[in-house]
Amino acid sequence: MAPVSKADKKTAADAGAWMFNVVTSVGIIIVNKALMATYGYSFATTLTGLHFAFTTLMTIVLRCLGYIQPSHLPFTELLRFVFFANFSIVGMNVSLMWNSVGFYQIAKLSMIPVSCLLEMVLDKIRYSRHTKLSIGLVLVGVGVCTVTDVSVNSKGFLAAFVAVWSTSLQQYYVHYLQRKYSLSSFNLLGHTAPAQAATLLVVGPFLDYWLTEKRVDMYDYNLVSVLFITLSCTIAIGTNLSQFICIGRFTAVSFQVLGHMKTILVLVMGFFFFGREGLNLHVVIGMVIAVLGMIWYGNASSKPGGKERRSYSLPTTRQQKLGAASDSDDNEDKA
Repeated sequence: MAPVSKADKKTAADAGAWMFNVVTSVGIIIVNKALMATYGYSFATTLTGLHFAFTTLMTIVLRCLGYIQPSHLPFTELLRFVFFANFSIVGMNVSLMWNSVGFYQIAKLSMIPVSCLLEMVLDKIRYSRHTKLSIGLVLVGVGVCTVTDVSVNSKGFLAAFVAVWSTSLQQYYVHYLQRKYSLSSFNLLGHTAPAQAATLLVVGPFLDYWLTEKRVDMYDYNLVSVLFITLSCTIAIGTNLSQFICIGRFTAVSFQVLGHMKTILVLVMGFFFFGREGLNLHVVIGMVIAVLGMIWYGNASSKPGGKERRSYSLPTTRQQKLGAASDSDDNEDKA
């Protein structure tokens, strides 16, 4: 039997990371829908704080077991990340309240071009024509699937603007911090989850009261609802971890583009759970377009020049001098 190549191992690991993220993300959407629609637990921000509290407990246990090694993340970087991440959560919740569902979906789709812009400006990433067109095809397909009524007002637009930019920056920072400080997904979660849990559990009840006019402490907790909250928090551990793993292995743009497969799966599962009302011809057409765009994106971005960081080469004489200086330094080190 031929030995497995390094490329095959990487492909299998990448596929496993995507499947982990898709399964946990779709699972948490279904559980949260049941929790909010059936049991009336409408405190989304507080629930997110509980998600990060459970994730914090997971990182503490793994650190005690030796699976997470000590690492360093500057406080200013942590503060910046938590700022973007929390504004993303709050912005999305407020945007959903102030905007129509159609405009909310358009705002979510606009995260892809915003993430592309961030990578082009901050990381000097260059996209080929085919990669850009494939991203456009995904946007069209998902838009056909999800965008129905579209109405917007000034405060709704402002909330969507904050949500889109903060989410895009948060996802960019996941990849940036892992690369810059050589942090694993577990390490980064160990730094960020406690800070997000603390801030969201403090701010969440007040924000949820403002959005719903209901107090989280006055909710009628019972055995079934507590079980659903616990299940949601448990699945969220996998969702948070898989997001960091995927963005760390790929980029925020790839995570956004291929991540819309979750949107399609939710629509398909809605069809099986709720009947034909959730699925019609234009939704099916949109799904087909989006899937074709994702396949095209995967193929185009993996080819040479499909998506690459620009390198600014130095003049030949300058390079030779630097090379000679480097060789001299190496010889001194050896001496």
